[in-house]
Amino acid sequence: MSPQAKRVEEAGQVGLRFMRNPAEIGPDDFFKTSDAVRHAFADLINADQAIRVSLAPAASYGIATAARNLEVPKGSEIVVLFEQFPSNIYTWRRLASERGLKLIEISPPKLSAHRGKIWNERILESISSSTSAVCLPTVHWTDGTRFDLKAIATRVREVDAALIVDGTQSVGAMPFDVQEIRPDCLICAGYKWLLGPYSIGMVYWGERFDDGIPLEENWVTRKGSENFASVMIYQDAYREGAIRYDVGERSNFILMPMMLEAIRMVSELEPSRIQDYCHELTSEMLDEAVELGYQLESEPFRSHHLFGIRVPDGIPFDRLKGKLADHHVSVSVRGNAIRVSPNVYNNSGDVDALLSALRACVTESVQ
Repeated sequence: MSPQAKRVEEAGQVGLRFMRNPAEIGPDDFFKTSDAVRHAFADLINADQAIRVSLAPAASYGIATAARNLEVPKGSEIVVLFEQFPSNIYTWRRLASERGLKLIEISPPKLSAHRGKIWNERILESISSSTSAVCLPTVHWTDGTRFDLKAIATRVREVDAALIVDGTQSVGAMPFDVQEIRPDCLICAGYKWLLGPYSIGMVYWGERFDDGIPLEENWVTRKGSENFASVMIYQDAYREGAIRYDVGERSNFILMPMMLEAIRMVSELEPSRIQDYCHELTSEMLDEAVELGYQLESEPFRSHHLFGIRVPDGIPFDRLKGKLADHHVSVSVRGNAIRVSPNVYNNSGDVDALLSALRACVTESVQ
């Protein structure tokens, strides 16, 4: 979860003050900020139509919506990854159980210098004429392994399967171009690399989902809903594009302005520059970590804003956790790795503290 930037926090405070007097909230307020978020997110991912963006409370909401609207013949296969984030697994498990599908989980090889490369090759090899959907992240949430979405997307299109991408772990800190990748669905929670608040996210929908059925039926997604005086004249038709998939009460007067300000800030910083900054900030530290015996993914298959560091053989994992605590370093423990996630709010002092902890852990083991 990202720290809350001051300007994003202030947007939330303005929203709170705005809600002091509900009489001042007009019909247009239910639409304008939501539509501004759509446009800002569309610009960030290079989508030419903002109406292809829907608003969700969580990544799981977008995944469940996609699963509801997929055409998946009985006996076909859904490809996922080993230790994929649970919210991007449980929905596919249920779908496989209900419709008689095969859930194909692609695992990486054991630790090796070519782990990421081989993992990507295995994903490509798993996609066949039996594949209905490939559902995976941009980078793996436990260790930042990068997946070659351009090659994967090309293979997915060759077999006419659906590509469902969870961009939560990278969109905002790494460039993503929907016109290049052409996913059928790109799902992003807002509270990580988009620097937004919790409980809000955005979903981009491709043409495959143009006429789908939303998870819920709410008034604000219907044609003519901006005319409050006639909302009781019920409409079967939805508003344009993917707005049909918006969550109910999406016009949150606190969270939505915060999300808008966060996306604007990320756009100003530029994801490509954030990625470059993280690379420059950590490259020397990681070189020394490897010399100390720590294990990393090779750089072509490792993101710079999110990566895993695995301890050398023979060093108790708890010892590293203790040294990190001693040096006041906050990282996440994921499997057999610590997950490091630098961003623009980190500096060389933070990296030095991490490296000191890594050194101390190894030094103690040889004494």
